[in-house]
Amino acid sequence: MFVLDDTIAAISTPIGQGGIGIVRLSGPDAWTIAEALFQPARGTFGERVRPNSLTYGHIVGPDSGQRVDEVLLSAMRAPHTYTRQDVIEINGHGGPLPLQEILRLCLAQGARPAEPGEFTLRAFVNGRLDLAQAEAVLDVIEAKTAASLRVAVEQLGGRLSQRVRDVRAKLLALLAYLVATIDFYDQEIPEQDVEGPLREAQADLQALLREAERGLIYRQGVRVAIIGRPNVGKSSLLNALLRSERAIVTPVPGTTRDTLEETINLGGIPVVLVDTAGINQTDDPVERIGVERSRAAVERADLVLLMIDGSEPLQAADHDVAALCGSKPTLVLRNKCDLPAAKQNALLPDAPHRDISALNGEGLDALESALREMILGGVQSGSEPLASNPRHRDLFRQAGDHVNDALIGLTEGATHDLLSIDVSEAVEALGQVTGESAGEELLTTLFGRFCIGK
Repeated sequence: MFVLDDTIAAISTPIGQGGIGIVRLSGPDAWTIAEALFQPARGTFGERVRPNSLTYGHIVGPDSGQRVDEVLLSAMRAPHTYTRQDVIEINGHGGPLPLQEILRLCLAQGARPAEPGEFTLRAFVNGRLDLAQAEAVLDVIEAKTAASLRVAVEQLGGRLSQRVRDVRAKLLALLAYLVATIDFYDQEIPEQDVEGPLREAQADLQALLREAERGLIYRQGVRVAIIGRPNVGKSSLLNALLRSERAIVTPVPGTTRDTLEETINLGGIPVVLVDTAGINQTDDPVERIGVERSRAAVERADLVLLMIDGSEPLQAADHDVAALCGSKPTLVLRNKCDLPAAKQNALLPDAPHRDISALNGEGLDALESALREMILGGVQSGSEPLASNPRHRDLFRQAGDHVNDALIGLTEGATHDLLSIDVSEAVEALGQVTGESAGEELLTTLFGRFCIGK
């Protein structure tokens, strides 16, 4: 089991130079270690340092008597701390040398080097956070857009956990009834509705799963490949969406000979745009490599922007490129709408089409709206999900599958002992979201993803 009754220490700010660096201690000896190392600018440690205070002074080597750094000492008493243990934070200068020296002195006074995520692990084990909230700490740190940050902060605040607990409580109440009818079969147990709670849980879990699927888009983003035959404006479109001249654009076909990736923030969604080499038949060995990489980019993409030149009749190469889209969600872009339009038959008639001009920006706002709608499956902004964790999504799916199996069993006349198995598995899966049924191996894996000092 985890050791939680000793005192740990770590540098909690990123490695490198900065204005401020923090060394954090948590545990029963945190204040004792701080008293051995910290000298207030005026008075003594006992006189000046109070709970929930910030005190100016210096870290001084107890053996050498030399000042190591000028610091502010944050002192906090349990249980009103992040870990619900005594916590000391030494705010010094952000260079690696003073922070390492302060940490060395803390370890010499009896602290143990913290493992990755151990401060947050202690917050979880001591009831400061549940498991979903603890995971949200990392999501906040790794958020790529303002929208993904809002999703993570909502999860950190406990809204997702409350939703999960509500569903789990319904299933626990149902499980208690089923088990009672098994254990006390010879006694009169008032009959309760079984199907109703299962239907309610099924609907709740379906909603949570939908939110988690959408939340993953905010968290992980999507890959969008821009494809087309040479010289239809793919690189110009990339530059237009990035609002910068990232790709080289010339009138010469085949200028782009390799894939080029850049990320944009599309209404809160991280979108990786992949500009590809024009796909055509060529004898140039370098260009052929670029074409093959373009085909591979389409395979890896979540969505495809298929560009054609709207000012020219469709060519055989356009149809060849369209064939590569397969079943991928595809948006057809008729570029160069600033020029007279050529008569064309619909390319991929079942796919949505948009007219744009990558040169002057016409139609780009409509393109971005259409792209965002395709990514989110038609869900508009303003309804950001509470869940964005692939582990939670999988657990919601598992719990939903067990509830569905219980409903099928109920219609087929399954006995209460058989129904209780599926209900119990659903309860177990939901408990792994918030931590009620999380084992040591799971906790070690999850918190091992954190940086040391968090």
